[in-house]
Amino acid sequence: MNKGVALAIFSALIFSIMNALIKAASLTIPSAEIVFFRSAIGTILILGLMWQAKVAFSTVGVPLLVLRGLLGAFYLLAFVYTITHIPLADAAILAYLSPFFVIVLSSLVLGERLPDKARWLLPLVMFGVALVINPFDYTSFNVFALAGIASALFAAGASITIRHLSKRHHTYEIVFYFLMTAMLVSAYLMKDDFVVPQGIEWVYLVAIGVVSLIGQIFLTKAFTHENAAVVAGTRYIGLVFNVLWGVLFWQEIPSWMTILGGGIIVVACIALSWKTSSSPAAQPQSAKS
Repeated sequence: MNKGVALAIFSALIFSIMNALIKAASLTIPSAEIVFFRSAIGTILILGLMWQAKVAFSTVGVPLLVLRGLLGAFYLLAFVYTITHIPLADAAILAYLSPFFVIVLSSLVLGERLPDKARWLLPLVMFGVALVINPFDYTSFNVFALAGIASALFAAGASITIRHLSKRHHTYEIVFYFLMTAMLVSAYLMKDDFVVPQGIEWVYLVAIGVVSLIGQIFLTKAFTHENAAVVAGTRYIGLVFNVLWGVLFWQEIPSWMTILGGGIIVVACIALSWKTSSSPAAQPQSAKS
């Protein structure tokens, strides 16, 4: 097996474990508090890595770094909120919509033209989303499902800012702004709803912070060994892991609509990634357009 693919699969497994830990912690700990501990632990760890690698903070591009931090913070808050209230498989499927939103936002904001052959995939993705959230069933179609879609949208916005920031800023600095901003925002949101962790809750919270950073490291290494489209497609195996944890620990059996909708979303998003990454048409348009 290709090393990059193996690393991508392992990172997907690690992130699915993080999701399961978040789900377990959310039974007694508020969402904002989970985000706070995840971000605070990550901030400490990333500062250690910056010190070890002698990475200095930039004096330019700070507004965009802050924007990336805010988008990442809102993504994390929305995602944790979603995991807390709906089945793990559904939350993961909605979060995996981010590549779809990256393509849409790149077209709207950056003027990158979507290849004609890929345009028919966009309504297919939306059809898959409709199946997952099932708007005809109030128990499925609710604010929690919408929060999951919002998390994917915020993640896509963060990805676009990273595309620009990575040209002038070290990865560690970009991650630091994300974690620090998420820590500050979640600290404000949890001020009236803080629960002092007890026993196993401390284990969950610390593990979430450590595991998330490990997953990010393996994902970064995967991108250095393999084409970005291949890595992005391979990561969808994480849906299988999330379904597995949901069934094993919370008896969350996916409905046939979740399975069908999730399958459509995965296939369509992988196809979109391949078509946009391989097509010369996916380039910024001129100022006239």
